[in-house]
Amino acid sequence: MFLSVLSAAGTDPDDKKTPKSPTFEDAQESATNAASWVEQNWSAWLGIGLRILLIIAVAVVLRVVVRRSITKLIERMNRTAQSVNGTALGGLLVNVERRRQRSQAIGSVLRSVASFLILGTAALMILGTFQINLAPLLASAGVAGVAIGFGARNLVTDFLSGVFMILEDQYGVGDSIDAGVASGEVIEVGLRVTKLRGDNGEIWYVRNGEVKRIGNLSQGWSTAGVDVTVRPDEDLQKVQATLIEVGETMAKDEPWNERLWGPVEVLGLDSVLLDSMVVRVSAKTMPGNALGVERELRWRIKRAFDEAGIRIVGGLPLQVTEEGAAGPSAGVAAPSAYASTTSPQSLAASPIAPPPNLAK
Repeated sequence: MFLSVLSAAGTDPDDKKTPKSPTFEDAQESATNAASWVEQNWSAWLGIGLRILLIIAVAVVLRVVVRRSITKLIERMNRTAQSVNGTALGGLLVNVERRRQRSQAIGSVLRSVASFLILGTAALMILGTFQINLAPLLASAGVAGVAIGFGARNLVTDFLSGVFMILEDQYGVGDSIDAGVASGEVIEVGLRVTKLRGDNGEIWYVRNGEVKRIGNLSQGWSTAGVDVTVRPDEDLQKVQATLIEVGETMAKDEPWNERLWGPVEVLGLDSVLLDSMVVRVSAKTMPGNALGVERELRWRIKRAFDEAGIRIVGGLPLQVTEEGAAGPSAGVAAPSAYASTTSPQSLAASPIAPPPNLAK
């Protein structure tokens, strides 16, 4: 074909000195060769083009279907969380905001992974249709992946730790956790960093890869404990009956009837001292509501004790009756016998004088 084109251009490769003018027969022969070459290869081109279009169409449709399925699954999870929010069952589960952020993070990861797998497979299949050897390309990609992994190992560690943390539901928004490096309330959960708000209002950014242990104070149930300190001469039976009555009344009032997951129990004497007794009161509560229950318990116990006449340590001092009233000189100490030099005590304590002969 190359010779035909040169002939049509009027150049003879064997005779460079004497160019010949192209003739009609040479042009006709060149066109015939080109047409025959196209006729021989058009079917292969058409097959390759149709195969590429089919791969692209299947990849796009599959990607759309998978992403929509993941989105519907996430929406169903959110609707389930909203239906139980505000009920007693909702306390056993996570709150709506926590479920929403967790489901969105999981959905984002799943959609990204699905898109990467589908589009990456489609790209490799398209390259395979051109009969390109993919072995060197895959080897280079593997070496580059290893190099990037070593260079960004902390980032990869944080990302993988965040993925497993979200999938395992170790903690979520609204939980009070102790992450070792920091503690506080979780305000945002990410795949790389978790945000915590400390007790003084500060915000901690904790990398997920640095968290070695997690203490979640908001999952399952919480315990509200109140120490009641009374005088050592109080009637323990009366104190116990008053505390039980306070617990039963509180368990019937709203909203404490939902926040209390068990009866208020009087555990007994926690300590007995010379000037006080400590009675321990405990109750199982909804996660994250222990502090509010403790405050309400203290409020009700103080009012009940005032009505029952039970004195707590730190109250007003006892009134002294007239019979037992002390005189004005009660706080003055008695004079010492040693204050007088002529008293028998002073004479007995004086040093003995030496004999006269020794004095000479």
